[in-house]
Amino acid sequence: QVQLVESGGGLVQPGGSLRLSCTATETLFSFNSMGWYRQAPGKQRELVATIFRFGSSKYDDSVKGRFTISRDYAKNTMSLQMNSLKPEDTAVYYCNGHVENGDSDYWGQGTQVTVSS
Repeated sequence: QVQLVESGGGLVQPGGSLRLSCTATETLFSFNSMGWYRQAPGKQRELVATIFRFGSSKYDDSVKGRFTISRDYAKNTMSLQMNSLKPEDTAVYYCNGHVENGDSDYWGQGTQVTVSS
């Protein structure tokens, strides 16, 4: 069973930066796409950024120009660099890996990001 382990959350002031990491127990080539979701209190989980097997990526409008998703195949790690953080970015962030064959989704345990002064 594939496992995704997240790290890097924490408390940061508005305008600050954080880098989230998601390490998989097997090669990232196993996934057709990987992404970061977030869920704020009282809200539905939303897709923040996606990176596809062949390198393309897409972002929610709310984070475009501030967040960057990337992968390191050698380390089996996907990352989310978050800059110019805003209080509305506060949420639990979840790593996701999607496999089209069998339409399977794998999730990390979530990591809290709090943006506050």
